Amino acid sequence: CHMVETDRQGLVAGFVGQTAIKTAEKIDEAQGGVLFIDEAYALTHKGNNAHGDFGNEAIQTLLKRMEDNRGEFFVFVAGYPDNMETFLKANPGLASRFDKILKFEDYSPAELMEIALFMFDQAKFVLTDEAKNHLGKYLTFVHEYRDKYFGNARTVRAIVQEAIKKQNLRLSKVPTSERNIEDLKILTFQDVETFKLDKGGFIFNKKTIGFRK
Repeated sequence: CHMVETDRQGLVAGFVGQTAIKTAEKIDEAQGGVLFIDEAYALTHKGNNAHGDFGNEAIQTLLKRMEDNRGEFFVFVAGYPDNMETFLKANPGLASRFDKILKFEDYSPAELMEIALFMFDQAKFVLTDEAKNHLGKYLTFVHEYRDKYFGNARTVRAIVQEAIKKQNLRLSKVPTSERNIEDLKILTFQDVETFKLDKGGFIFNKKTIGFRK
């Protein structure tokens, strides 16, 4: 079983009639497998095109093929909960076609830390105990004040990449003669200390930025 991943850009064209062709091509690729549409709610967002919104054309094509080719391929649509609810309500045929809904809960702080360490390991980096301890506290802080658009592993990836960048910048200031091979792959507290446990660092500082059950 194979999977074809796409999004609005992969389904929608800029001219009347072309979207149906483009969408049909993706569906043909997914025959016998899975068509995965990421951020599917973008298909129901009205565009600025004078000829109308071509996302609806993609949806109509998809719904027809799901009926005509029932059982020949699977369709998964994904996105943030609120947006996906709006997506399913945008067209009467959508809710009846997608009768199974899976909600993925956010990762716990411990799981976020496990993901971070895995990413560091994949990049061949090792954290000192002090760096690991601070990173764990920071991920717990980020988790506590997350909102409904929390990126989970995507957020962790951004943090990991930022820490590695800080390490590279730190080492760039050390004379070559004073560096050793081991230091090149070690992250210290200096590389993560810029991750502050302070809500003031949020871009949008809301009264209730948290998202709790």
